[in-house]
Amino acid sequence: MTPAEQQHFFERMATQNASFRYRLPSRPDAGRFIDNLIRFLFPITQDCQHFALSTGDTYHDLNNKLSCLLKPLEEHLPAQREVLVERFFDRLPDTYDELLLDAHAISAFDPAAAGVEEVIAVYPGFYAIAVYRIAHVLTDLAVPLLPRMMTEHAHSHTGIDIHPNAQIGSSFFVDHGTGVVIGETAIIGNNVKIYQGVTLGATNVAKSMASKKRHPTIEDNVIIYANATILGGRTVVGHDSVIGGNVWLTQSVEPYSLVYHTSQVEVRSLATES
Repeated sequence: MTPAEQQHFFERMATQNASFRYRLPSRPDAGRFIDNLIRFLFPITQDCQHFALSTGDTYHDLNNKLSCLLKPLEEHLPAQREVLVERFFDRLPDTYDELLLDAHAISAFDPAAAGVEEVIAVYPGFYAIAVYRIAHVLTDLAVPLLPRMMTEHAHSHTGIDIHPNAQIGSSFFVDHGTGVVIGETAIIGNNVKIYQGVTLGATNVAKSMASKKRHPTIEDNVIIYANATILGGRTVVGHDSVIGGNVWLTQSVEPYSLVYHTSQVEVRSLATES
């Protein structure tokens, strides 16, 4: 580009940048905070040649890091940064208890799990759930955009996409997890188990539906097997139901239902082959 073209380009960028509504923390900083917070809660793994701070010092540092993440969003926050940080950390014990229930549920129902420690340290499903539960606290505190940055960090690492506004009950189990999508207005009860490739999505993606319930409700004790797709804000899967693999579901089912995809098997004739 010529100097004049460069100047014109820079002016275009400046005009566009001035029109943006939000300023955000960096994605790497948001990812580091979430990883450090999970490590603080569950210090099972250790870095080589790393000497950790005391628990109290780490807790204080995490408070400061969250305050720093909130700073670019300051004019859009519902309260002072310090107040929101205090409210977030006041809820951390409850979040910790929820995550322990999730970890124990995964360990109890996955025969491949060697124990809770493996689930916490290794399982992508637990990591995605942990990030979701932390981010969901921030959505409850009306913090904009940062919660989504956190769950997208988990999405990029695990292939599991859980919107931070979704409502998820206790003892949640995501096994394998790759390709799982849980939409913004989904409601999931207690003791629900979901396998890889499951979508809890919307039947209508029009922007005018943004304020409506677009994603399904999954009641307690439901199992949803791999690659099932459940769509629609009015769709309710009744408690204690089992949704089989590859099912496409856009209407409600009663409690204790068994829904499965029927495969047709046709034996080929050797005479026809020849």
